[in-house]
Amino acid sequence: MNKLKILALTLAFSGFMAACKEQLDVKNPNQPSSAALKTETGLISYGEGFYITGFKDVKYYDATPGYFWSGAIGNHELMGDVIGTDIANVFINQIGAPNQITLDDGTVLLNPNSPNKQIDFLRITANVNSTGFQNSTYYEWAYMYNMNNAANTILTNIDGVTFTGAADTKKGVLKAWAYWWKGYAYSRIGSMYYAGILNDKANGEALNGTNGNYVTKEVMITEANKNFDAASTILAGLTVNSDYTASMEGLIPSFNRVGKGGVLTPAMWQRNINTMKARNLLVNTRVSVMTAAQWADILTLTTNGVQAADLVFTGRSNTNADFLSPTVGTVSGKATGANNTYKITERLIQDFKTGDLRFTNNFRKRTAPYIGETSRGNSFFTRYDLINRGAAGSEGTASVITYSNTNAGGYELYLASSYEENQLMKAEALVNTGKIEDGLLLIDEVRRAQGAGLAAVAGTSLSLDAAKEELRRERRVGLLFRALSFYDARRWGLLETGRKGAVALSRTGVVSTNATIAYGYLDYWDVPDNEIVYNPPASGSAPTKNPK
Repeated sequence: MNKLKILALTLAFSGFMAACKEQLDVKNPNQPSSAALKTETGLISYGEGFYITGFKDVKYYDATPGYFWSGAIGNHELMGDVIGTDIANVFINQIGAPNQITLDDGTVLLNPNSPNKQIDFLRITANVNSTGFQNSTYYEWAYMYNMNNAANTILTNIDGVTFTGAADTKKGVLKAWAYWWKGYAYSRIGSMYYAGILNDKANGEALNGTNGNYVTKEVMITEANKNFDAASTILAGLTVNSDYTASMEGLIPSFNRVGKGGVLTPAMWQRNINTMKARNLLVNTRVSVMTAAQWADILTLTTNGVQAADLVFTGRSNTNADFLSPTVGTVSGKATGANNTYKITERLIQDFKTGDLRFTNNFRKRTAPYIGETSRGNSFFTRYDLINRGAAGSEGTASVITYSNTNAGGYELYLASSYEENQLMKAEALVNTGKIEDGLLLIDEVRRAQGAGLAAVAGTSLSLDAAKEELRRERRVGLLFRALSFYDARRWGLLETGRKGAVALSRTGVVSTNATIAYGYLDYWDVPDNEIVYNPPASGSAPTKNPK
């Protein structure tokens, strides 16, 4: 997608392909004219490779934060204050360091880069082309434009391919696949960056594979929904037959077709799309300015969103780490145990209600607080560890959700929509439109589904503010590690107002229960300088730097 060549698509993932099907003889799969992309089997195999091109293969890589689902998403969870770190690789300790924390005794813990704040640090040190792989803002951008280019390549080649059997069904599945992932990629760009690029050309199709016409984040979201709608329209005309199933099985690796993952029917897929569109609206609108019409849109979309029995898009590890490493492929894996990259924050722990079995099933108190390298942060000090429920003798309770299992295939990663997210978005819309009891019923439903063991909150005459607090806590707990924590902190205004009544530790491990955290994080990141240097904005482009 860009002139930096960070978007080099490849099928050179022999272990991945060997685990899923016979490896193709591909000489130059980066080009849309590659012979492999002119055959039915080649195009489907290329589509399966989205799991690599969109989430694993980019120009730069640092093994400590890891690939997309542990590294790029780690940035979200750091700024969402569910994890912390004192690891300095790719500046991740700075990404998740609030401007300051005021403890109960008045002591102020400053950002270790003080007087610079996170915003200043990003612009002065991190988001600079010369930092290369150290630029944390680069990764999500690069991965998602990799994904977009892969989708464009499918769409560029598909009409030139001769399909056997139910040709229209196979072509429809592939086109829906491409539009779904284009919508997904544009959603992530528009939800994280202040501006983006719209591009429907495959790398190498034209004289160059990109353009300098940057558009606003709002336009990115509009285009994301347009691509989701294109996929949904195609799916509306498809029925499940043997060729539909075979095509979907060719696109989704077998190790991702377990649990809640699998071959989605067209109707299931459409409902996943509706939930993603609801997310796009919700997470990119401040709660304080949501209108009645927007809440109504959320209700319409979620009413037609993911259902309890629906399959969704998930990811699993395997022993070869073809897509995800069992131990370090996800934020969950990297936050497990006492000495991993990420640490569980005290603010996450305090959001569990007393008696919540999800807490007792997944966390343990350390024998001594983790303080770590105090010159590298101010918020990662913690008394708690995440338990690996895949370890022998630590399996936990099967009826309660597991947040960590580092056995191969043990942890179910939600790549996009989920039933719990759909229901909590619907609950939020109901609570905010005067139907508090209806919303609380859905919160109770999610808690029951995850085995929380909590008493129902519906029917307890909660006030509006109390209902909103139940919702806030449940999104933090029920959607843990699903890359939504930062979006929520942003739309709730916490990046500006901070968090009061927070639990925090001093540098000697003294516990404060009424601390104040001033986050001060940049709400939408500037376009990465790695992109700007090689692809400067054309005349008339939208601003690429957040004015904050």
